[in-house]
Amino acid sequence: MRRLLPVLSAFLLLSAACGDDSSAGGDGPIRVGQIVSLTGNYSPLGSENKKSVELAVDKVNREGGVLGRQLEVVVKDDKSQPDQSVLAFNGLGDDDVAAVIGSPFSNSALATIPLVDREEIPYLSLTPADEQVEPVHPYVFVVPATSGTYAERILQYLKATGVSTVAVAHDTRSSYAVAGYEGMRDDASRFGIDIVADEEFQTDATEFGSVFGHVRGSKAQALVVWATGAPAVALTKQYASAGLDIPLVLTGAQASKLFLEPVGAAAEGVIVASSIGVVGPELPSGKQKASIDELTTAFSDEHGYPPPQFAQDGWSAVQLLVAAIEKAGSTEPAAIRDALEGLRLVTPNGEYAYAKDDHAGLGPQFISVNTVTQGAFRPTEWAGTQLAGLAG
Repeated sequence: MRRLLPVLSAFLLLSAACGDDSSAGGDGPIRVGQIVSLTGNYSPLGSENKKSVELAVDKVNREGGVLGRQLEVVVKDDKSQPDQSVLAFNGLGDDDVAAVIGSPFSNSALATIPLVDREEIPYLSLTPADEQVEPVHPYVFVVPATSGTYAERILQYLKATGVSTVAVAHDTRSSYAVAGYEGMRDDASRFGIDIVADEEFQTDATEFGSVFGHVRGSKAQALVVWATGAPAVALTKQYASAGLDIPLVLTGAQASKLFLEPVGAAAEGVIVASSIGVVGPELPSGKQKASIDELTTAFSDEHGYPPPQFAQDGWSAVQLLVAAIEKAGSTEPAAIRDALEGLRLVTPNGEYAYAKDDHAGLGPQFISVNTVTQGAFRPTEWAGTQLAGLAG
């Protein structure tokens, strides 16, 4: 984007001399790109991201902007398709954006990262796939806790509750699900846990009887499922009538009304890991809870329901970017990147501590393990004890 042809570069320099209002300088708005799934399978996630980004930007602008300038978001729809995310990123080149808030769809984000590496534009990803930060890509920063971090937290919970054998099922077409499964597989032995059944399905799966049959014969003490979207809904509904008497454990992709509403009563008693923001009312008073309450109030007032996991990610991304620009005192990409790498900031997702060798920033302590109780997420007894110290 910024490595433009010499003629075009000369034209932009001339424009700057004449009062250009681009993101890199002047008094005009600081433009931020947002690649988001507004159509296709991941539109329910993307719509929540977009709502929260809009709310966060409105708040920043009401309070005077950033470096005395307003924020302006340029939105591109990736249509829940990786190739469209690539096209969207390329299209942002014409808008001279200072940074990009990336897609909630892991496959889209992973397809876009080579372009981020080439163009050297700060990219705050709203998908948790570990491949984005392992190895570190200089300009890529992940906002949600990574799949591997979720896997670690779930393993902590299973060990603490006496589970030593688990079955794991995952969507082989989702980078998020694959990363979560691999994290569990690689780390299970460290927690004294054996994976006794390893089940695979695909994003278009609608029937899970064979998965349940294999789990039933495995002597597993719990079933952990890594999935996004429709498969998790169908699996949970069928699980309720499958006759298995072991806990069903799901991940942050199900931590919203987008899962609870279609599943209905079948979700009762299911274990769901989530960002701490999902259970903000359960946290002790302090800076962390205040950050969550700020988003919850703004989002609920505007949209009539509490912010789901995906809304917290969008809001947190704006907070992180604004803090980095203010710390850098500049909208230059390298300055924003350097500022992010040394940033510590409390957001509804937890306290970020990015570093040069850590572009994930969140540890497992900022994930709650919850039980669905009367249609709401409530921290398990173990999680309640863990969260009690998160005053911030």
